Amino acid sequence: MSVPPRTSEHSEDMLAASHPTPPERLLKQAADLINSGSKVAMLIGRGCLNAREEVLALAEATGAPVIKALLGKAAIPDRNPFALGGIGLLGTAPSQDALKECDRFLILGSSFPYMEFLPKPGQAKTIQVDRDPTRIGLRHPVEVGLVGDCATVLRALLPMIEHKKHRSFLEKSQKRMAAWNELMEKRGTRSDMPMKPQVVTYELNKLLDSDAIICSDSGTIATWTARYIEIRDQMQFSLSGSLATMANGLPYGIGASVAYPGRQVVCIVGDGGLTMLMGEIATLVKYKLPVKVVVIKNNVLGEIRWEQMAQEGNPQFGVDLQPIDFAGYARCCGAAGFTIEDPKDAESTLRQALAHPGPAVIQAVVDPNEPPLPGNISAEQALHFAEALGKGEKDRWKIVKTVLEDKIREVI
Repeated sequence: MSVPPRTSEHSEDMLAASHPTPPERLLKQAADLINSGSKVAMLIGRGCLNAREEVLALAEATGAPVIKALLGKAAIPDRNPFALGGIGLLGTAPSQDALKECDRFLILGSSFPYMEFLPKPGQAKTIQVDRDPTRIGLRHPVEVGLVGDCATVLRALLPMIEHKKHRSFLEKSQKRMAAWNELMEKRGTRSDMPMKPQVVTYELNKLLDSDAIICSDSGTIATWTARYIEIRDQMQFSLSGSLATMANGLPYGIGASVAYPGRQVVCIVGDGGLTMLMGEIATLVKYKLPVKVVVIKNNVLGEIRWEQMAQEGNPQFGVDLQPIDFAGYARCCGAAGFTIEDPKDAESTLRQALAHPGPAVIQAVVDPNEPPLPGNISAEQALHFAEALGKGEKDRWKIVKTVLEDKIREVI
């Protein structure tokens, strides 16, 4: 049977990717810089999602801890020995320590915009790899810029890298990361009431499939997701990235469920974001998309509230939300609805919801006064926080009580 010839089309359904390799002299210059350093640190972004093998090979050769921008969270597993977790306000203390101490800094496929969390200019010789030449040097001074796809560039660079025998920088980072993971477990297993938001993501993490697709909203939700959802195997992850757009999680989940039928898709969203797009629960029902929506309900625009306090030194203003029964609303739309209020019910309720064959909403009622504290708190942040409390923050005593209880629990 003959195959009919294709008709002329104005557009094609394929992508012909171009992955140039940088010139040999630039690769050699980058390798010489890396080889001459003793404390190499790597920051990877979404440009490394297809370069897991190459990133880990470079980390092994250089003894470099690997720090992940959120869009690059799925590039390597979170429990890999080289992984130090995220960067910035949502990141880990070990990652910030490594960035303060490194003498060589590799930016691979990332345009992380918050420059105050990067090494101070002049502290570390920097090599950047990005397929967009306009991104080279945009966020941080760069000694060598290598333009191209990260996987392609690293494959060309690796043969020039000398294996570092002394691993003290890496070993120090690994010890810090072990202590950080212990702290996260202590926070994630809190049993006091009101329920802490991190309890929800801690318990959810243990129940996810090895190829689950996780979509997170912006806000405090991103903090609990970044710190407690651990990438394993073929898991994928996304959120709004540098846009910090509210309510992106559920639309991303819808797209993921359509693109990857049969895979577990979980959206972790805030009550502010879900309020903006509640109609999309009906979309899940209409198209029979088995997306699970975990909504962290604290009846406040949490990220805005904490930014007002920690960054501006002002009491909260205009951040209270109208409470909504999201589980009841989900049932009205034809989806399943679940509610968690007590930490002891978190694991069993999440397990039941994830096993439901269709779409489901799990509302987790949490403590609105649990602050998403940075991994390392700066003096300026602490001062602004104190100023906000002193200016008459309405929940100041509850907040102080919560912070003090958190710190006391961490040292006993």
